[in-house]
Amino acid sequence: MKYSNDNRVFSWRLNYIKLFCLKSILLGLVLSCTNSDRAYAFEDLKVATEDTLRKIIVGAERTGEYLDLIKDKRVGIVGNQSSMIRNTHVVDSLLALGVNIQKVFSPEHGFRGKADAGEHVKSQKDEKTGLPIVSLYGSNKKPSNDQVKDIDVMIFDIQDVGVRFYTYISTLHYVMESCAENGISLIILDRPNPNGHYVDGPVLDKNYKSFIGMHEVPIVHGMTIGEYGKMINGEGWLDGELTCDLNVISCENYDHDKPYSLPVAPSPNLRSDLAIQLYPSLCLLEATTVSIGRGTDHPFEQYGHPDFPETGYSFTPQSGPGSKNPKLKSVTCNGYFLDDSIYYRMNSLDLSFVINSYQLLTDKKSEFLLRPKSFNLLAGNSDLIKQLGFGLTEEEIKKTWESELSAYKEMRKKYLLYP
Repeated sequence: MKYSNDNRVFSWRLNYIKLFCLKSILLGLVLSCTNSDRAYAFEDLKVATEDTLRKIIVGAERTGEYLDLIKDKRVGIVGNQSSMIRNTHVVDSLLALGVNIQKVFSPEHGFRGKADAGEHVKSQKDEKTGLPIVSLYGSNKKPSNDQVKDIDVMIFDIQDVGVRFYTYISTLHYVMESCAENGISLIILDRPNPNGHYVDGPVLDKNYKSFIGMHEVPIVHGMTIGEYGKMINGEGWLDGELTCDLNVISCENYDHDKPYSLPVAPSPNLRSDLAIQLYPSLCLLEATTVSIGRGTDHPFEQYGHPDFPETGYSFTPQSGPGSKNPKLKSVTCNGYFLDDSIYYRMNSLDLSFVINSYQLLTDKKSEFLLRPKSFNLLAGNSDLIKQLGFGLTEEEIKKTWESELSAYKEMRKKYLLYP
């Protein structure tokens, strides 16, 4: 499922099938009613069908809700390739409306989203608009006082995927902190979370705080980026317990259970709905010797290693867009392709990929960990690698998260904007 016409056709077909099934179920209920109840049941069918067909409207599209907040103001925009209002970038749209944009700030992967994970992104100028672009990745993760001195209002519009180690929420933290320190108001143009229908994983141990995990939240946090910004403020996570002057322009017709197919890839190696669903579970293997398909046409849709036994499936990573020097480059990996009929709509973190990889390589007396420190930072603790060594099952590992995960879910309720 690439982000292409094929993907849109797939999404349309999927939604059509869901709608057909819903109508069939409700129609069956209608036919089972007595005559006196049937009129009410048909009305329920109509309402349910209309609700299913309602299009999600992202915050950026709701310009009428925020144009007055930026009128006659000097504006900065934190954005990337996902910052779209339908087919037009939010920067181009606001410039066309006469908004005084001073500069653009870009996160990991850059303004156009083409840089590799972890690649240093330089500050530069946007070729289309001539606006200066300030990189917020590398040594300059937080906008400096000098970089925001000519800004009155900051807009943050980036598509997130709802995972603790996806660094856009860390960029949000630093932008909020800079705004709070400099008396700048911040507007978050909210977007749906494609993994927002569940919460799972170990809650970050504060001793493992880093740019790939700044807050004490689980791996899958179950919040939109607007809700997450409210939580950063409300929990006093900014330095010195500062509070950012924050406005969230919410989405319309969205709730956390509603599926959402991203119209634009949020980063170079999350190219499909399937990859986005698998990302929270497979990313733990990034710090190991196992490949998750970077350097192939299906990153985050497969995993493998040359020392795995033959499975009937293999892949060979090569240099390419988004993966200039992939792990196990030019080496054939035996492995597993993950079927979208099973993993398309995941409802929990899947540890089977990590457990299976650990066991297969241990049996072969092969090295599992490539970067032990990074593995612990991704996991958010040093417990998971020990639990793998002890041979704990997935169920046994997940039991060790339960109390902290329950406390987090209770705290999260205060900041939710959507059902």
